[in-house]
Amino acid sequence: MAGMTSTGRIDGEKSQEQSAMSRIISPEDCMDDRKFQRCSGISGPASSDNQTVVQSSRAMMTNGPNIEWMPSRETYEARVRELGAQGVPRSKDLPAGFPKHIEGARAWTGSEFTKETSFVLQISTEEVHEIEKALKSFKDSRSGKDLAMVMQRTFPLPLFGKKLKEMSKIVHSGRGFAVIRGLDPEKFSRMDNVIIYLGVTSYIAEMRGRQDSTGSMLLHVKDMGDRVQNANMRQSPYANCAQPFHNDIGDVLAMYVLNTAKEGGDSLLASGATVYNEIATTRPDVIKLLAEDSWVFDKHDGSYQTRPLLFPFRTHGPGFCYSRRPITGSPTSPRPASIPPMTESQAEALDMVHFTAAKHQLALRLRKGDIQLINNLAVMHGRNGFSDGPAEHEQRHLLRLWLRNEALAWETPGPMKGEWEMAYGKSQGQGQGREGRWDTEPVCDRERIVSCKEVCA
Repeated sequence: MAGMTSTGRIDGEKSQEQSAMSRIISPEDCMDDRKFQRCSGISGPASSDNQTVVQSSRAMMTNGPNIEWMPSRETYEARVRELGAQGVPRSKDLPAGFPKHIEGARAWTGSEFTKETSFVLQISTEEVHEIEKALKSFKDSRSGKDLAMVMQRTFPLPLFGKKLKEMSKIVHSGRGFAVIRGLDPEKFSRMDNVIIYLGVTSYIAEMRGRQDSTGSMLLHVKDMGDRVQNANMRQSPYANCAQPFHNDIGDVLAMYVLNTAKEGGDSLLASGATVYNEIATTRPDVIKLLAEDSWVFDKHDGSYQTRPLLFPFRTHGPGFCYSRRPITGSPTSPRPASIPPMTESQAEALDMVHFTAAKHQLALRLRKGDIQLINNLAVMHGRNGFSDGPAEHEQRHLLRLWLRNEALAWETPGPMKGEWEMAYGKSQGQGQGREGRWDTEPVCDRERIVSCKEVCA
């Protein structure tokens, strides 16, 4: 398997800025303008501008194989049947460096977790007091206004910190996810909530990554449709649509829940090891395809890159790292016709990963005050669509961090080192935000909210 990323230029204009889908789009829906607009997250009254978006999106979605950003089971199963009927010989051997089976705690299925206590770390009253004492200590220090300086040394948790360090080992080398529960965001100001979040997660991983080209160290995941004018084409972190299974950039994904939605918004997790094991057993030829560096990713800047979706980590075994949107395009980030199309076999493989993940998923109804931790290279994540209410406490609002623990981190895949460097590299202030920005409130900037380039899923 080749290790380096290759790039290519695209002639023509950049794709039109758009937002994200909220449910599966069937081929029939794509032929109905109103259904397509509704399920694509293209909100607002019918207009000539929206109709242009709909027509452009449909055209881009049908370039190459019939595959959607939010996968259609009907389309996937039809493709499996059609390719199988062709009788093309399939390899029964796995590629070099890929085992027949991944063993260990990170190979799980959602049905195994019958009680939340198996993955939730409940904060005791005494531990909350310790956190509050650490908050006061940091605010009283000379560094008290510099969020980049929140770390174990400046946010001392002599008792609870030991539990958090053990949890970090579980996230990195165990099942790959955990939830910290017991904080009450309403007790604290927004700034204090951010300081507590940074302080607690510093015991999981002290290095923090930049999450976009503006240097954002802290990202607000929130539906911004009512805050930004003409933001009917907003991307998925700023919309209420469902998201397919994917990985972010970085080692550990952290999400602090300030508020939950009135309805929906469940967090969906799936073990990458379990997905690998099932496909390796039933379709080793698909594993070989996923590990090839022939997958074309739209960089949304007039260029594209090719790399694998699946990587053979030496210590931990194979793991996935990709998101669908740069591969398939979406109604809000259409795939330019000038980008090389994926093959039918690639479309089958991509959807196979998603639906295998969905088969084994764990759906979590996170609570206000929860901190969710996900090993980005071991666990894939997605979410259900949601509906906010009129009151602030009914409006889903999460704070996202990209974390790295140098001592426990998995080796960075060769083709991904450039993106890791952008997030955590020395030129970015060692990931501590010295050259980054800390937005403690959501940024109501239309360009960011509709930008194709600044989001993952």
